[in-house]
Amino acid sequence: MDLKVSKSSLSGEIVVPGSKSHTIRAIVTALMASGTSVIKNPLISDDTESALFASKKLGAKFIDTIEDGVLTWKITGTGGKITNPNDEIIFLGNSGTSMRLLAGLVATSDLKICFDGDASLRGRLMAPLLSSIRKLGGRVSYSEGGKCPLSIKGPIIGGETIVEGKSSQFLSALLFAVPLAKKDTIIHVINLNERPYVDITVDWLKSLKIKFEYEPDYSIFRVKGNQAYKAFKKTMPADFSTALFHLIAAAVTNSKISLKGLDFADNQGDKEVFEIMKKMGMTIEDLLSKVNVFRQGALIGDREIDMNNIPDAVPIMAVAGCFAKGKTILNNAPHARIKECDRITAMARELKKMGAKIEELEDGLVIEGSDLHSARVNGHGDHRVIMALAIAGMAVEGTTIVENAGDYTVTYPNFVRDFKKLGAEIERI
Repeated sequence: MDLKVSKSSLSGEIVVPGSKSHTIRAIVTALMASGTSVIKNPLISDDTESALFASKKLGAKFIDTIEDGVLTWKITGTGGKITNPNDEIIFLGNSGTSMRLLAGLVATSDLKICFDGDASLRGRLMAPLLSSIRKLGGRVSYSEGGKCPLSIKGPIIGGETIVEGKSSQFLSALLFAVPLAKKDTIIHVINLNERPYVDITVDWLKSLKIKFEYEPDYSIFRVKGNQAYKAFKKTMPADFSTALFHLIAAAVTNSKISLKGLDFADNQGDKEVFEIMKKMGMTIEDLLSKVNVFRQGALIGDREIDMNNIPDAVPIMAVAGCFAKGKTILNNAPHARIKECDRITAMARELKKMGAKIEELEDGLVIEGSDLHSARVNGHGDHRVIMALAIAGMAVEGTTIVENAGDYTVTYPNFVRDFKKLGAEIERI
């Protein structure tokens, strides 16, 4: 599927969908909990559906309903005793978060569980996590390069391990798993990227009364063993990663958009982009019930932006840089190269087709303010690249075609519908 996008003027109000990071954490902990957990305002997307599908295959029971006008999921967990009665290979689609968090949790079982996914997921790095699971007593097998398809058999017993934080999900996976090990566990962390995602995991563990300690820099975690998850009731906060597309769309089309549901007290890292864009010339009005975003003058680049904590924002910030005066440097995000695609190369290649003055760094991008034009570009099957290029197309004359664009549904299935509601000239073809 492709997207056809033309120059647009946007206005109106949008309810930001629920957080993918929170929703998947809710699903996998509900799977392992005893009792029935209640999840309100979950994100419905390809990634969360993959997590839900896997959890049901592993023994969780699920119903969805509407309560007080809010979508509500009720998941009855396994009490830590997962099943897989048909010995099925569990297919996780494109969801790296699901694969990594579930890999840790199934390692607490004595069953052999096999995971696989689409071509993109088969390219996602798993070796650092699998190595840590093995050191804790699990058995793993995998395809070349430590990637899926893979199988895991526990139970891990605890002890001491080291994990590389090239992806924060490796550490999060262990932190959710090792409370269920028989013995206490010490995790040594090296080269941690994306710290805010670990902040979210730490918040979840604290809310679930899991006993653990950690160094302030997250270099060491000490987790008590022989614990259990209990059922919970949580409302999923809105997703800041999704809200960035509305924020930057307002910036590059010189429009005013109102965003509902954002909670700046939440630990999602991508909320940092709102402060960055304020420094670049955006007005951010936090009115509690909604956040208005617009600009009254030019966007100003002339800055270096450390993207280590916010690598998912690299594609859309590359677009923002093209419309800002001066030079914008996005750096310290080498892990942006190991997402659904190499997002650094993808954005440089595709924005150049639109006339951007943009060059790759090993860990980021250098972007000069540019006069972009419409073009035929490729979304590389990566939801954030696809949506970023579509936003760029809304700000330039002519018609932009984003090819290989179907995967925006991974995190934001209502992307086209919501932007049409705001006035965007966008359609699926």
